[in-house]
Amino acid sequence: MIRYYITDNTAAAIPLREIPEVSYADFYDDLCAKLAEPRYHLAHYFARPEEGRMRFYALLLDDDTSQVLITSFATDYYDDTALPSLTACHPQVHPFERDIAERYGIRFDGMPWPKPLRFPFDRYDRRSTMDNYPFYTMEGGSLHEVNVGPIHAGIIEPGAFRFICSGEQVLHLEIALGYQHRGVEHAFETTANRLRQCCLAETVAGDSAVAHATAFVEAVEKLTGHERPAQLDRERAVGLELERMAMQIADTGALSGDVSYQLGQVACEALRTMTINTTQAWCGNRFGKGLIRPHGTRYPLDAATSEMIRHNVKEIARRYNEVRQDIKSSPTLLARFEQCGVVTRDQMTELGGVGQAARSSGLARDIRASHPWGVYAKHIRHESIVKRQGDVMARLMMRCREILQSADYIDRLLTIYEQKYADAPNPCAAPDYAAPLAPSSLSFGLVEGWRGETCHVLVTDAEGRIAACRIKDASLHNWAALALALRGEGISDFPICNKSFNLSYCGHDL
Repeated sequence: MIRYYITDNTAAAIPLREIPEVSYADFYDDLCAKLAEPRYHLAHYFARPEEGRMRFYALLLDDDTSQVLITSFATDYYDDTALPSLTACHPQVHPFERDIAERYGIRFDGMPWPKPLRFPFDRYDRRSTMDNYPFYTMEGGSLHEVNVGPIHAGIIEPGAFRFICSGEQVLHLEIALGYQHRGVEHAFETTANRLRQCCLAETVAGDSAVAHATAFVEAVEKLTGHERPAQLDRERAVGLELERMAMQIADTGALSGDVSYQLGQVACEALRTMTINTTQAWCGNRFGKGLIRPHGTRYPLDAATSEMIRHNVKEIARRYNEVRQDIKSSPTLLARFEQCGVVTRDQMTELGGVGQAARSSGLARDIRASHPWGVYAKHIRHESIVKRQGDVMARLMMRCREILQSADYIDRLLTIYEQKYADAPNPCAAPDYAAPLAPSSLSFGLVEGWRGETCHVLVTDAEGRIAACRIKDASLHNWAALALALRGEGISDFPICNKSFNLSYCGHDL
């Protein structure tokens, strides 16, 4: 059994010298054994040059004990020896190994899917481009290929979908991303301006601005070692749950529109607008940009804002519940969504699926329950909603239930605020952008965004500057689940399967 630094989602940053360094053989054997148990999955696994070597870090989550297990190994910077691939045993590791190989030219022996992941601007092999992406091919006189994208009809990000079909039936779907070379992680490392870094975090995925900003700020605050008021945790949770409501309502409307259920579409469009306008009335931005800042906030709740949010959320939940009942009583909608795009629990477990997509397939993976922080550890005691069918309908019903659950959470959190601060000022101070960061340390922010597990890992240098930022959006694992959902379905089922996952292109193309 290898050594781990054992921590949790609330503990302080870890000095790099305290993170165990083991041999790759021991690392490989232990992770192979642990990842065979559904209770474990990787929050992150990455490499970076460090003191003339290549050091690899793994953050392993234990969903049963709420522990985060951190370990590392190192290789000589110029060592060209191939490492045995963990992906060959556990498919959930594939995006991490592909990313490491693409960045640094590290080879993984036996890797079953050694393809580019993102085409970053600073990739090791500049000959590797989208023009020569090695799409999977199948031969057969009755087979044909259909390419969708990378440019799409709507105002969305670029991504290519290559279908191999026999008639209308999809035999295989391959998804190629990486069309945007944004260099987001690199930008964190080249600016010391904390405010600018917060703004960068909000742009990782615009529809998850609150989730990514919270993950980044949580990691920063662990590096400063400063306490924050409990009310700030409550306000961040309200922001996260408002974001969850807005995006899940939007997805409900999009799925309704795809099957011409116009009542559901227009009703959800109106309710989504009401939800994001509530966020705008709070902080001046419909997507919550500017709301989450280290150690404080520019928009502390007051009695009037709290009452406005509570009133709006109750009305949104009441009206949305009527839409939900209409959806459940629509035979044509049920016939279209049920038993379509099925992903099983075993498949989700193998892929490392997270968030609502995993929970819709019976895999109860939810940071709010397994690795809680702030109010989720003290006041909410979140119980995940789990569906087992794994189809489009399950993913829609998951959204329906979570919207109402989030509305209840917001009401409870604001009730606590009103009881505690009815006659006292809000204790949240102004943001602190100048607090020094612990040198030569690692910290992480782990948040359940509306898509699922969102992770930011920060590594500082000897002067306390951010030397490495590694970001994992929830979509990273779930893109492969979308590909599996299409196997055996008609190609005309792609739009509803795609929207039932609603994954992020820009959250992937860092």
